[in-house]
Amino acid sequence: MPTGLKYEVKQEIGVLSESARGWTKELNYVSWNGRDARLDLREWAPGRDRMGKGITLSTDEAIKLRDILIDMNLG
Repeated sequence: MPTGLKYEVKQEIGVLSESARGWTKELNYVSWNGRDARLDLREWAPGRDRMGKGITLSTDEAIKLRDILIDMNLG
C-alpha cells in the first residue's frame, strides 16, 4: 500500500473472481483517505494487505454503468 494512502472497506458487495495466486476481484464500498465511501472495483491480495489498480464510481456513474450493461443484453 502506498505511504499515506488510507482506506476502509465499509461494505462488501461481492467477489467476481479469484486468481490462482489467491487475489480476488471485488466490488465493495470503500472510503479512501477519510472521504465518503464510493463503489470500488479492484483486485485485493489475501488479507487485503495489498491491492491492484482499480476504479471507483460515484452513485451516478454506477447507475450509468448499470444502464449500459443492461443495454448490452449480456444474457
